[in-house]
Amino acid sequence: MTTSKQQRGLAIWAISLVAIGFGLLTIKEGGTILFGGDAARVAAGNYVPFVLWFNFLAGFAYVVAGVGLWLRQRWAVGLAVTIAAASAFTLAAFGVHVYSGAAYEQRTVIAMSLRTLVWATIAAIAWRGLMRRMT
Repeated sequence: MTTSKQQRGLAIWAISLVAIGFGLLTIKEGGTILFGGDAARVAAGNYVPFVLWFNFLAGFAYVVAGVGLWLRQRWAVGLAVTIAAASAFTLAAFGVHVYSGAAYEQRTVIAMSLRTLVWATIAAIAWRGLMRRMT
């Protein structure tokens, strides 16, 4: 195996672990707020329900994408691209929410920006590492 192929293999391995870990944490955190009772919702502050639900449900897609990437499945690249696009769309919708003057938490701005950046990066690495390899 050439060094280039080894590096691509290591990158795919790394992003698959990041995706799975990120997904599990997202499911845990979102689930705690959604299903953890009033104390969890109060602690979350001015959360935005559509963002919370998106992130919670997307967490399952993160895990599936991570497993697919680990197994080097081509469909996982498409899922990673879809997650990145959906995250960007949700971030834009959240921006409209903020611009309208509605309540929100600053940490949501940071978290959604980070999620979008992470998934755009995962999608780009997956595309480069798996799609180019198969052509």
